[in-house]
Amino acid sequence: MDNKEAFQKFLSTLGVPESLDRNLLFEAYSLAYEGAKSLPINNGKPLAFAVNPISLALYLVNEHIFYLSSHSDKKQEELALDENYISFLASVALDKYCTNEHLAYRMGKLTSRFSPYMSTIDLYLNFILGMLSRYKKNDPTQTLVVDVMTKGFQMAKCVASLLEGGFETEAFATWRTLHENECILSVLVKFGQPAIEAYLRHMKYAAAFRGGLESKEATDAVFVDIKAEMREHDLKSKDMKRFIEYGWLYALPVPEGEEIKLNFRDGVEKMAALSNYSKVYEMSSEIAHSSPLLIYSRKDYIFHVVLLNLYESFFRLEKIFTSIYMSTIQEDEKQHYVRMRQLYYWEIIAAYKQIQNSFSRLTAAQRPQAKAEENV
Repeated sequence: MDNKEAFQKFLSTLGVPESLDRNLLFEAYSLAYEGAKSLPINNGKPLAFAVNPISLALYLVNEHIFYLSSHSDKKQEELALDENYISFLASVALDKYCTNEHLAYRMGKLTSRFSPYMSTIDLYLNFILGMLSRYKKNDPTQTLVVDVMTKGFQMAKCVASLLEGGFETEAFATWRTLHENECILSVLVKFGQPAIEAYLRHMKYAAAFRGGLESKEATDAVFVDIKAEMREHDLKSKDMKRFIEYGWLYALPVPEGEEIKLNFRDGVEKMAALSNYSKVYEMSSEIAHSSPLLIYSRKDYIFHVVLLNLYESFFRLEKIFTSIYMSTIQEDEKQHYVRMRQLYYWEIIAAYKQIQNSFSRLTAAQRPQAKAEENV
């Protein structure tokens, strides 16, 4: 974008408001771009990479928009004639571009978005979220399952992004919530309408508990229902919060010989038949609650644990999505998804198996070291 015409075309493509002065922006951009090419920012050396004109322009445009919104007394017509402002705008944009794009703090990443371990699951997540965006949502009485499922895929994408950025422990804490989401989704799908109706009822209980209903009369009426239902299950006042969050499980048929408690691990996770994840969930809870594990955990170990569990959560979510999606679309769209699945599903399975093997080697290497430390 070394000329005004190309720069203005770029702004139009981005949908930059026409009210912004194009000449002012181009003048500031030209100053910033020339400065970026010669600015020594790394031990006296110039930029290691060519200047990214798009990123630089985006910093500049957004900086100008921010300045105008925070200085209501300033007129753009006056700023366009103010060389000091144009220099200031170019300088701030250049500082942020150089610092955020070339000197950003790096976490010692163990992967990147270009790795097939990440790029394949990213492709799937983007495709599925794109398909889900076409569904009606945010009407819980009609769209609860789709809403919960969409949030699950969004959180899976968040976990992947955190891993790509080198934030393994943060990704693990986020997987914890993803696992809670997938367990709720699994229970809703497995038990159908009775579970959905009970869940919706307890959503209303939660809204009343947090003062989110339209009036005091409505809130009082809901609390009458809450207390009546609690008495049916011989619950005390101290149990109210747990009942509101997990009492919807009472509407489900409990397997013979099993006991369901009003919590996640002994309630929702058990009814979802995913109790084999309770140990991993416990470890992720330690990280979420800022235990020493958050500070001193091994990056490579946590990375493998999170990536394995992200894949496994994805497989379960994708199975539910495929069942719902394939039953609600036309034949040509079905064929499109089948082709995409045939092309990439083998790769995601292959990636998962390689991660399993890598994790097995990692833990096998750690065992002799741990045993030696025990004998000291």
